[in-house]
Amino acid sequence: MKYSFAIILLLFVSSAFAQRIYKEKKLIQFSGLITDVDSNGVVPYVTVTNLSYNDQKYAANYKGFFSFIAHPGDSILYTAVGYKDFVYVLPPEIEDSKYTAMIRLKSEIINLPMVRVYPWATVEEFTREFLAMKVADDDYVIAAKNLSQHSLSGMIRTLPRDGGEISNSNYRMNHDRSLNKNMVQTNPLLNPFAWGKLMQTIFKGDQSRSADN
Repeated sequence: MKYSFAIILLLFVSSAFAQRIYKEKKLIQFSGLITDVDSNGVVPYVTVTNLSYNDQKYAANYKGFFSFIAHPGDSILYTAVGYKDFVYVLPPEIEDSKYTAMIRLKSEIINLPMVRVYPWATVEEFTREFLAMKVADDDYVIAAKNLSQHSLSGMIRTLPRDGGEISNSNYRMNHDRSLNKNMVQTNPLLNPFAWGKLMQTIFKGDQSRSADN
């Protein structure tokens, strides 16, 4: 009787141990799609690491899809450039031989320190270039140069007149015409004084020629 009870107990323990080993070694086909939390767009070429199984690594394709063999309760790490690391733990009890999940990664914003680039390789080169540098004129000197006679003359010759100058010129011309519209200009052919000056000029010319002869 004692031996029968021991044999039954041994068989029960062996069966329980075998069931536990079977559950621990159960394999499932774990598949899923990796997307972005903010844009819902797929994240391609994500590195997938099974932390519970010797850090075995896999990779998602360009559409963000992955599929590999795992065990219930495994911890899966997802890493990608520009995204925060994400760990997904499989449920410990999975009845089916396949399991799917939607993995959503959060983008990582890294603020880099400001970098200032100088064109000089050494301090000595900077000092030499600084001492040889020509200091620019201040605002007063620049204004004096722009208002000089030489600068203004050059701008008068090269710059075209703007609308204001053309309008003022037309206004002055119209004003002069309106003031002189009642004045009658005399014909020089009808002026006797002009004829007298002409005759004097002719007589003086004749006298000079006779004196030369």
